[in-house]
Amino acid sequence: MTKFGPSGNCDRFYAEGYEHTEEAAYFVRENGLDCFEYSFGRGIRMTEKKAESIRAAFEKEGVEISVHAPYFINFANPDDEMAAKSYGYVLDSARMLRAMGGTRLVFHPATQGKDERSVAVDRTCDRLRILRDYIYLNDLQDLIYCPETMGKVAQIGTIEEIVRFCEIDSIFTPCVDFGHVNAREQGSLKTVQDYLDRLSYMIDSLGYERMKNFHVHFSKIQYGAKGEIRHLTFQDTVFGPEFEPLAEALCRLKLEPYIVSESDGTQADDAIAMKRMYENILPR
Repeated sequence: MTKFGPSGNCDRFYAEGYEHTEEAAYFVRENGLDCFEYSFGRGIRMTEKKAESIRAAFEKEGVEISVHAPYFINFANPDDEMAAKSYGYVLDSARMLRAMGGTRLVFHPATQGKDERSVAVDRTCDRLRILRDYIYLNDLQDLIYCPETMGKVAQIGTIEEIVRFCEIDSIFTPCVDFGHVNAREQGSLKTVQDYLDRLSYMIDSLGYERMKNFHVHFSKIQYGAKGEIRHLTFQDTVFGPEFEPLAEALCRLKLEPYIVSESDGTQADDAIAMKRMYENILPR
């Protein structure tokens, strides 16, 4: 089943008097949504007790939870000591994810830095193989690790690069941020065919079973010559992408992803809008 939900708590969550992550489970379910993504973007500061409290709340409401690992992960960094920190960020996020009762961990793969693109991508592949080994050594291979497509040209994370990373091991499943793809490619996502082309490429490369329930981030994003500038809301009429063509493509290909809204402050409302668009396209 395709699932929809917000990344973090939206402005309306706080305006309605809610404060705590545990309350997000009820808020998400009451709004007719199915999932929620918790961000460790600025670091992992959660206690085991808090993680277990969150797990209890989300299990009670029947809402699935995922996590986003810290933003400062960079598997292309030439410094092995810095790379070691990146392994730790993923593994520590995975342990917290398990304690919270979730199964999906999203992470940013790398930044190109001063190296040639091919050198940075090759180094990222090598480091992800080491990460895979650490994941198995720590018995964390029952979780799903989702390297994300990135929105800035200087970041590692084109669709082709993400596919290459996911070919390393079945524990890796793509997180396709279509707003990032659109920003990086200067407004490339307009038609149903634009989405079909990219999704079909990923299915051909990774197989239908891996892609059937892949991870999606979606928002409209302002972009410039270097790619992503900032996240917007569905009220924006200048920048894309639009969700309806993606919904049509997902239905045609019989894909059932986990779709997370990353709109700026309106995540839950825009997730509701996406779910309605999707349900209107589903065959009766």
